[in-house]
Amino acid sequence: MPAISAPDVPAPFLTTWFAILDSDDADRILDLISHDFSFSILFSTGGDAGTDFHGGRAELEGYLAQREVGVRTHHPLTASAVGRDELYLGEVRRAGVPEATFVASARLDDQGRVRRLLIGRSPAVLFT
Repeated sequence: MPAISAPDVPAPFLTTWFAILDSDDADRILDLISHDFSFSILFSTGGDAGTDFHGGRAELEGYLAQREVGVRTHHPLTASAVGRDELYLGEVRRAGVPEATFVASARLDDQGRVRRLLIGRSPAVLFT
């Protein structure tokens, strides 16, 4: 798979990642990860509780399997890229209503696949 490139998009990889994640075929993001991929998604729904989904490919497959498909969508607020690193500030919406804010960072390999992915999500602070 060739590197994702879109000159008018500040963080083309993460923009594509979240578009695929919001689709009916989110498993396609597995095609975007490197052989040495590792990730952590700290997922808070409020209060003092949160879940840290982390690991490699198998754990990402588990994360994808437990998601509510077609319920939440990811919307960019701001994004940037420097070299192989991308940062993304976004909003999660449920039925069009803001539910949480998230930040994502990704480091890509030489082929444009993600090697490292760190995402944090919380409803405690909304940017809109």
